[in-house]
Amino acid sequence: MTYSDFGLVNTRDMFRDAIANRYAVGAFNFFNMESLRAIVTAARVIRSPVILAVSESALNYIGDGMLMAMIAGLELDIREMVALHLDHGHSFEVCARAVDVGFSSVMIDASAMSFDENATVSARVAEYAHRYNVSVEAEIGTIGGVEDENTKSDIELFTRPDDAVEFVRRTGVDSLAVAIGTAHGAYKRRADSVGLRFDILAELERRLPDMPLVLHGASSIPEKFIREINLNGGHLIGAGGISREQLARAATTNICKINVDSDSRLAFTATVRGELANNPGVFNPREYLGAAMGAVYENTMDEMINIMNSGNRVS
Repeated sequence: MTYSDFGLVNTRDMFRDAIANRYAVGAFNFFNMESLRAIVTAARVIRSPVILAVSESALNYIGDGMLMAMIAGLELDIREMVALHLDHGHSFEVCARAVDVGFSSVMIDASAMSFDENATVSARVAEYAHRYNVSVEAEIGTIGGVEDENTKSDIELFTRPDDAVEFVRRTGVDSLAVAIGTAHGAYKRRADSVGLRFDILAELERRLPDMPLVLHGASSIPEKFIREINLNGGHLIGAGGISREQLARAATTNICKINVDSDSRLAFTATVRGELANNPGVFNPREYLGAAMGAVYENTMDEMINIMNSGNRVS
């Protein structure tokens, strides 16, 4: 089966529309059935295009067959503009696996390699994926922080526009993840004065005017979730995210895809902790998982409307 059999689309048309109309498409990572349903339901309610993102770790956790069975269960229509995206595939093999399984978009993240190695493996992934009309994202520069066991870096290197131009020329990728000050995980902001490098972004737009750009590590880390987690036995001290105002500003540029993972995890975990702490007699998982699903739904809808400005983009 191909991705179109699941009602999925690749990202090319949605990115073209996002650049033309100055909004961003949210790429929301999901990690179980509840988070998947929450994200898709939010997108359907406000008629937003959406990218369902699955990390390499999550793909291994869920399994190929189970994952695609869940996607089939959504009964998607291509008019809903939903893409299934491999987030941070670290090798040609895992990207090819995702293409073969039925993903409509893949990211090859070889940013830890040298420039030449990154370009070579990214071009190989693009050549393979394009045979099946699957869109390809790659990364230039290094985004710091920790997302999971497969996505982490102790260093941060801003994207150099000269490198980005050469990389796109050599690889033929469809979109480019850039490093302009975001970070993976819940500990993104080193100081309140630290913001996104809009000067780098402006130069990238000037040099690559038609290239869809992607912002990774772009969760805002809502304080209400941190507070709820810590109130109920958690220990997330000093967590902080990217300013919602700066993310909304980025969404009006060629940043046409904004990745969100930590916010959904925090919404889910904060709600489960709160439900169990406040209702000690509860032992039916549907009760606290249902509440967590609702929290992810509300947060996803809020960010689609107030950060991405992607509501009412699906006719």
